[in-house]
Amino acid sequence: MNFDDQKIRNIGISAHIDSGKTTLSERILFYTKRIHAIHDVKGKDGVGATMDSMELEKERGITIASAATYCEWKGHEINIIDTPGHVDFTIEVERSLRVLDGAILVLCSVGGVQSQSITVDHQMKRYKVPCIAFINKCDRSGANPFRVIEQLRTKLGHNAVAMQIPIGLETDLQGVVDLVAMKAMYFDGDNGEDIRIEEIPQNLLVEAKAKREELIDASSLFSDELTEAILEEKEISPELLYAAIRKGTLKREITPVYMGSAYKNKAVQPLLDGVTYLLPTPSEVENIALDMDNNEEPVVLTSDPEKPIIALAFKLEDGQYGQLTYIRVYEGSVEKGSTIVNVRNGKKVKVGRVVRMHADQMEEVYQLRAGYIGALFGIECSSGDTFVSPGINMTMTSMYVPKPVISLAIVPKDNKSQMAMSKALNRFSKEDPTFKTYVDQETNETIIEGMGELHLDIYVERMKREYNAEVTTGNPRVAYRETITQRADFNYTHKKQTGGSGQFGRIAGYIEPIGDAEFVFENKIFGGSIPTQYISACEKGFKQSMAKGPKLEFPITGVKVVINDGASHAVDSSDMAFQAAARGAFKEAFLRAKPVVHEPIMKVVVESPTEFQGAVMGLLNQRRGMIIGSQDEGVMCVIEAQVPLGEMFGFSTILRSSTQGKAQFTMEFALYRQVPQSIAEKITLEVAQNKKTAA
Repeated sequence: MNFDDQKIRNIGISAHIDSGKTTLSERILFYTKRIHAIHDVKGKDGVGATMDSMELEKERGITIASAATYCEWKGHEINIIDTPGHVDFTIEVERSLRVLDGAILVLCSVGGVQSQSITVDHQMKRYKVPCIAFINKCDRSGANPFRVIEQLRTKLGHNAVAMQIPIGLETDLQGVVDLVAMKAMYFDGDNGEDIRIEEIPQNLLVEAKAKREELIDASSLFSDELTEAILEEKEISPELLYAAIRKGTLKREITPVYMGSAYKNKAVQPLLDGVTYLLPTPSEVENIALDMDNNEEPVVLTSDPEKPIIALAFKLEDGQYGQLTYIRVYEGSVEKGSTIVNVRNGKKVKVGRVVRMHADQMEEVYQLRAGYIGALFGIECSSGDTFVSPGINMTMTSMYVPKPVISLAIVPKDNKSQMAMSKALNRFSKEDPTFKTYVDQETNETIIEGMGELHLDIYVERMKREYNAEVTTGNPRVAYRETITQRADFNYTHKKQTGGSGQFGRIAGYIEPIGDAEFVFENKIFGGSIPTQYISACEKGFKQSMAKGPKLEFPITGVKVVINDGASHAVDSSDMAFQAAARGAFKEAFLRAKPVVHEPIMKVVVESPTEFQGAVMGLLNQRRGMIIGSQDEGVMCVIEAQVPLGEMFGFSTILRSSTQGKAQFTMEFALYRQVPQSIAEKITLEVAQNKKTAA
């Protein structure tokens, strides 16, 4: 194995659902000779794409779990992660981008920048991932790559520049013009593997020169040499131009755009060249660890394989041989037989098997050096744990994990299913941080929580298939929240006298709404009316109260607690007493602070034929939807709205029947908003009813 850091690329392929990510990864694997036959996602041969190895993925033709593989292209080693496009599996994209150095943003030449493309772009910004864009499906009717480039600029704010122009479009797509080399590229052979390079067709020469000028102009900002060559009217070499584009790409100030059709085997190879020319090596990306011994001081990591180990476990999978832990090594080398420490719990672990993954196939290796992605066997840990060499106490910054918005009660059929269900739930919640499970104390039901109906649906299906757990599910429930609307004071004394020492604690202060945070605690006590050692017990008590509202029992959010007075007793005061006092104080003040219920609002994007535009808007309005905008795109229109999640159950069936099955929609969580009075009363009645039933 060649260990030149400069020759490694860790990339992800992300996009809106149905933009052709998995088809593209399939072609990349074929051209890099990782696979020797191409299978399509919904192919007639029933094999399915290599990267969709899960049965469910093959059936539904969607990617559920991100799959990792690696391949070689012109002496470079490329580690690829194919991520899901569906918004319910957003955590898969999130954790992949967390460990990747660069990405390919795939866009459909007809659909352009869609709702999920915007979400993926936000995630890339969050982790500062440089990207190149690939406009796919240029063979489809209505394809317009330049409109998509314009959308990249206006909707996503990218400084997008074309690296190519297409030769022909729609059914007439023959190849692309490379604007750097100023040559036409055609892709012959059964699978487009034979590249033919010719002069640019006469009818495209003027357009090619104009687009090349645009590319040179945009790139000149990043290279003085290039600017000089332009001013002196010298010949601009491809090397000089690539160096400038690369600089801009790494800074995320320019987005090079490639185009083609993965399905028709057109122009995938130049995209691979773009990956090796323009995307960063592991050492060009700033990765930061926090030094736990030094007040969480940030430390910039260098991709040095000789240093002590720092690696991040970003994904867990339960394979046929036990738990597989996917890791990215940032520093040092993880070797077979070496000892590593889990920073979260301080446990030492001996590395047994080290493998590199190719979808669901694996390859044994002796070590994983800095900059590489691989997997370890038989290591107990959670997603997001950091592993280090003994004696090192550093941790990687954690990933952003969105909160679940929907829950379901699940009931096993019999005892055997109960056991299998517990196993499955234990594994799924370890693997997926957005999938939560708990037992409702009142009803004794097992509740699962997740990011959307499809998300929970897939997990219930996996329980049945992988664990033979026969379960029935209740109706989906919405994850409501409670919050307060005004300030309320509290002055609460907790007093309990039993034989011997009793319990005593008095807390005074106030609570008030705070919009942008979940919980803030402020200590304004002067003069030691509550001794310092009990302050953290007060905070703990208030925090515990946030888990459940006193009346409706929904989690509470957006509250600031300030304590400014209190009293203690030399004998009877304790941590326990002040925790109990805090809980009592919170309950008292909360009911006086005019509590309200908030509900999750979803961003819903419907794509529908223009003739059904009115009908779709009507459907959204009936569901308390707020139309944000609509735009016509040829024969289709795209309607964007904000709709409460509680109103969206069963929407897909109604939408299909109202539009002759021609419309489709995506939805993702947008924000929490106060529910109208009539709905709040309805929710209160439901909660009271459920309590009665449980009793």
